[in-house]
Amino acid sequence: QVQLVESGGGLVQPGGSLRLSCAASGSIFSINAMGWYRQAPGKERDLVAGITSGGSTNYADSVKGRFTISRDNAKNTVYLQMSSLKPEDTAVYYCNAEHSNAFGIKRNYWGQGTQVTVSS
Repeated sequence: QVQLVESGGGLVQPGGSLRLSCAASGSIFSINAMGWYRQAPGKERDLVAGITSGGSTNYADSVKGRFTISRDNAKNTVYLQMSSLKPEDTAVYYCNAEHSNAFGIKRNYWGQGTQVTVSS
């Protein structure tokens, strides 16, 4: 089993910044891609940003130029630096990680979510 623990959410004013962190722990063999998703009330959970084990990244169009995803493979941790935050960024942010075991079997894991609220 792999556990993902997120931190760094909170209340921020429009135009402000926040940094989310997500640390993976447990029986880790190999963490492949990691990513951040978000879900606003009444909406589906959507991909915000993803990063491969090699460092390749992709972003939702709505956050390009404002958010930066990064990871520390030695710490099995992924980060999301959010800048120029807008009220529409308000959502619960979830961390996701794809894990491979010694037999090559892949499984996705989710964090518990952290609330980000952008409001004046």
